[in-house]
Amino acid sequence: MGKETTKTGGWRTNKWVRAAIPALLLHCSIGTVYCWSIFSQEIADYIGFSKGATEWAFSFAIFFLGMSAAFLGNVVEKDIHKSSLIAAICFAAGMAGTGFFIYYGGQNPGSVLALIGIYICYGFIMGIGLGTGYLSPVKTLMLWFKDRKGLATGLAVAGFGAAKAIASPIMQSMLDNLGDGGIYKMFLILAAVYFVMMFVGHLLLKKPDDWHEPQNKEERQSIMSVLKTRPMSNYIGIWVMFYINITCGLALISQEKMIVKCIGLASFVGIISTVSAIFNAGGRLGFSAWADTMKDRNTIYKLIFILSIAFTAIVMLTGGIQNGEGNTLLIVLVLGLIFVVNAGYGGGFSNVPTLLSDHYGMGNISAIHGITLSAWAFAGLTGNQMAAWIVKTFGEEVSMDHLLSDGSIETITVNPTGYQCVLYATIVLYIIALIVSLLLVKPANKDKA
Repeated sequence: MGKETTKTGGWRTNKWVRAAIPALLLHCSIGTVYCWSIFSQEIADYIGFSKGATEWAFSFAIFFLGMSAAFLGNVVEKDIHKSSLIAAICFAAGMAGTGFFIYYGGQNPGSVLALIGIYICYGFIMGIGLGTGYLSPVKTLMLWFKDRKGLATGLAVAGFGAAKAIASPIMQSMLDNLGDGGIYKMFLILAAVYFVMMFVGHLLLKKPDDWHEPQNKEERQSIMSVLKTRPMSNYIGIWVMFYINITCGLALISQEKMIVKCIGLASFVGIISTVSAIFNAGGRLGFSAWADTMKDRNTIYKLIFILSIAFTAIVMLTGGIQNGEGNTLLIVLVLGLIFVVNAGYGGGFSNVPTLLSDHYGMGNISAIHGITLSAWAFAGLTGNQMAAWIVKTFGEEVSMDHLLSDGSIETITVNPTGYQCVLYATIVLYIIALIVSLLLVKPANKDKA
């Protein structure tokens, strides 16, 4: 009896040490890409460019995340140790390079070379680290946690979502305490810290000893041939609903701070941002774990879209963003919309790899998941920009005075009508995604893997 307990305990330890912990180390590191809003204005001011010019670095990072995942999925499939090492080197090198070019821009304000260097380092080099780092632990987790694949992938992807909540206060503290040039010093310090975290994750990550890559006919086929084992409309449906969910999420999340200020909660922006990040992470873990109990994992996407449509419609019909200031009920509804969209945004990410494995098996899951993440790349270029264009085009800016926690008065410029109009676009897209989920994505056999 004692020997059996020891053996079981060893197996359980191995599962967490060889899969879950390294996945969290990798995802909690690369997930800090979403901390961009914490320091984007500081970068712009330090190198002498507008915030709009520097914002492209973040868009490029998300684009190259998706594209590197699409093109390097086969590398991840063949060798997770090589891909996780590439991730650690590229992510850390990208951060360090970003720090160097911020320093160079501070010495030479308005230097185009500094701006381009930041685009290349934060966007392209870090983007490669993001894509390979995001993919590397996913298949390994599903192999170790065969009966709870959703819980396992949700745990790791929740780390990606929670990274912002964990790292934001640390980054803000560093910016406040590192003195002159704190912005580039922060990047150089964090480059070293995250390299150590990711390198440890790289060393620990390991597939189960009893797993052997399939050598059957399916494995020898091209990825396109594997996708054709089911109607192509099925995969197109998964890609489209994934793309729409990210686009809508980014559209609302990118305007989140201004919407919160618009409803009279300017002094609580930081707290609400942290809570929404927790909902984002909770959605990644909760929705994916819930999906493990369902016959068809696609049901989760239907629920996400229905909830998003319902809350968006309520805030639209009540004019919550325009009329929310001073109205407790409308404030609650607007915050509910923000939290539901954040949770659904996160849940959409964590359920994609397991949904794909249900449909196409485990043989090529890293490569297929990588191609599907190209939806993230294109959404990263369209979600924020769509919302920004709507806010700029519709409505008009108005000034609002808010009493801050220190007793001072802050005057801010907001566009309540513009933010409200963003909801008209997202609800249409959510309805399209729900139709796609209902009609194109057919039920899959969860035991296929």
